[in-house]
Amino acid sequence: MAQVSSKLSANSPTGPIETRWEKHKFNMKLVNPANKRKHTILVVGTGLAGASAAASLAELGYKVKAFCIHDSPRRAHSIAAQGGINAAKNYSNDGDSVYRLFYDTVKGGDFRSRESNVYRLAQLSTAIIDHSVALGVPFAREYGGLLDNRSFGGAQVSRTFYARGQTGQQLLLGAYSSMMRQVSKGGVELLPRREMLDLVQVNGTARGITVRNLVTGEIESHAGDAVVLATGGYGHVYYLSTNAMNSNATAAWRCHRRGAYFANPCFTQIHPTCIPRSGHYQSKLTLMSESLRNDGRVWVPKEKGDKRKPQEIPESERDYYLERIYPSFGNLVPRDVASRQAKFRVDEGRGVGQTGEAVYLDFADSIKRLGKDLVVEKYGNLFDMYEKITGENPYEWPMRIYPAVHYTMGGLWVDYNLMSTIPGLHVLGEANFSDHGANRLGASALMQGLADGYFVIPYTLGNYIAANPLPKVETSHAAFQASKEEVAQRLKKLLNINGSKTVDEIHKQLGDVMWQRVGMSRTAAGLKTAIDKIRVLRQQFWTEVKVTGENNFKNSELEKAGRVADFLELGELMAQDALIREESCGGHFREEFQTPDNEAKRNDEAFSHVTGWEFAGTADKANWNEFREPLNFEYVHPSQRSYK
Repeated sequence: MAQVSSKLSANSPTGPIETRWEKHKFNMKLVNPANKRKHTILVVGTGLAGASAAASLAELGYKVKAFCIHDSPRRAHSIAAQGGINAAKNYSNDGDSVYRLFYDTVKGGDFRSRESNVYRLAQLSTAIIDHSVALGVPFAREYGGLLDNRSFGGAQVSRTFYARGQTGQQLLLGAYSSMMRQVSKGGVELLPRREMLDLVQVNGTARGITVRNLVTGEIESHAGDAVVLATGGYGHVYYLSTNAMNSNATAAWRCHRRGAYFANPCFTQIHPTCIPRSGHYQSKLTLMSESLRNDGRVWVPKEKGDKRKPQEIPESERDYYLERIYPSFGNLVPRDVASRQAKFRVDEGRGVGQTGEAVYLDFADSIKRLGKDLVVEKYGNLFDMYEKITGENPYEWPMRIYPAVHYTMGGLWVDYNLMSTIPGLHVLGEANFSDHGANRLGASALMQGLADGYFVIPYTLGNYIAANPLPKVETSHAAFQASKEEVAQRLKKLLNINGSKTVDEIHKQLGDVMWQRVGMSRTAAGLKTAIDKIRVLRQQFWTEVKVTGENNFKNSELEKAGRVADFLELGELMAQDALIREESCGGHFREEFQTPDNEAKRNDEAFSHVTGWEFAGTADKANWNEFREPLNFEYVHPSQRSYK
C-alpha cells in the first residue's frame, strides 16, 4: 500500500453553518428550463435515493434513464428500513431543533463525519416530512390527527416519524409513485433487471454505463451527460447480514476501479436487534426494528450459564445491563454501543438461547404498563414476523436478539455536491460515505437517501451541467465499445474457470473471515491474518470456482460470481483500512484502543480525517493509494462520547 500525501478537498462552502446551504444554492449555476430536456441523466438504483432522484430530476425537465436490478423498484432494500425517519420538527416540544439533530448525528458518528454535510442533512429533514406527507405517506398520527413521533437510539428527544413497522416501504412507495408518474409522462425511462458492470468515461468524465440484462444476458451501453449512482451499501461482503440477497457493491466497485476513491471502508455498522442465526445453512439474517428498543428492555441472567426459562428468572437475578451502564440513555444508546455490550455479555458466558449467542429483548413491562392492544398497534407486524421465524410468541416470551452486520457508513468518496473524484459521477444514499461518520444513528438512513434525492442532487447536478458544457456522445464512441468488450471478457473468464468450488462456498468462507476478524471487534494480528486469508481465497476463486450455465440468458450463478469477485477485493481493502486506523471509533472497534471501562478510545490527533483509497492495482493484483480529507470541527468539538 502506497501512501500519498495529497489531500482531498470537500469543496464545502464557508461562513456560518446555518446559512451555508442556502448561500451555496444561490451561488450555483442553473440550467435553463428549456435546456434541461436536452440533457440525459443515468440514475443507477431505484431505492429511496435513486427513485427520489429520478423523480425530482425528471420533474425539473431532464431526460432520465433509471436502472433497476429488480423486476420492480418496489423490491428495493429500502423497504427493510422499518423503524422510522428522523426530522427536527420538534412536534413533541421536548427540546429538539435542527442544531440538536446535527449535534446528535456528529456525536453519534463519533466525530468522523463532515460538519457541513451533516448540518445540511438536519436542515433538509423537515422538508422531507412535508414532502412525504404531500405524496400520501401514511405516517402514524396521534389521537388529534397530528403526526406522531417516537424516540430512537442515540437521542434523548422524540424525533422519529414512522408508519408502524413499515416506514421504509411506505416512503419507497411515495418515491416510486413519483417516479412512475414521470415514467407515464415520458420523463423517465425505466429499465428493470439491469446490473451495472462498468462506468464509461470520455475525456476523464463519466458519460455512460455498461449493464447486463439479467433476463437475456445481453450487454448494453447507455450514454448520458452525468451518472447518478444510488446502489446501496456493501454489507453483503460478510455473507450473513440483514441485507437482501441482491444487495451488492459491484456498481460502486466498478466505479472505484475506474478512479472513484473509496472512503472509510472499515466503518461498518453492526445492528444490535437482529434475530440470531439458527444454523450454518442460513444465507440471510432478519432485522428486528430498532424501534423495539423504545419499549423493550434488554437483559441477560446475572449468573453465567443460567439456562432457566426467562419467566423462571426473578427480577433480582436479571441484569438490565444497558440501563445499568448507561442510565441517561438506557436501552436507547446508539447501535455500536448496544452491539458491543451484547457481545461482551455473550463473551462472559451470559448469553441466552440454545446457542448462547443472544440476549433478551423483553416487552413484559410495556405490555403491563401500556396494555397489549397499544403494543400491538405500535409493533404488531414486527411481533408477527418474529413469531413466524422463530415459532415463539413475543407477547408471552422475550425476544432473543443478537448483533448482525447491517449498514455501511463507508462508500464512494463525494464532495459537498455529492460528486465523486470522477467528474460527472454523483453518488447518493448509502453508496456514498458522506453523512454518518463511524456510526449511523437509527432512523437516519431514510433521511439521507431522501435528502440526497429530493433536495440536494437537483441543485448540484444542475450546477455541474451548467458549469461543464460537454459535447454529446453516443454509444458508438470507442469508449463504450471498449467497455462492452472488457465486460464480456470478464464474464467469459468467470464461466471458463470450471473448477470444483461453488460461488456460495467461497463467499461463506470470505464472510467467516470478515465476521471473525473484521467484524464487531478487531485486532492488528487478526486484521493481518484476514488480509492473508482473503488473498488466498481470491486466488482460489479465480482458479477453483465453478460457474454453471451460460452468458446469453438469465444466470444467477454468474451474477453472484461477479459480485463475490468484487467482494474479495473490497474485503481486503476493508481489513487494510481497519489496520491503519489505530483507534476505536463508532463501528470500528480495535481491542488495543479502549478505555478501562471498555468504551471506544479515539485518537483525534492522528485520525481526525476521512481516508480515501484510490485503486492502483491490476487485473491480477489489488493495490491502493491512500488520500486524506482533514475533518475540521468548528461547531461540535470532539469529546469523549458518553451516554451515561
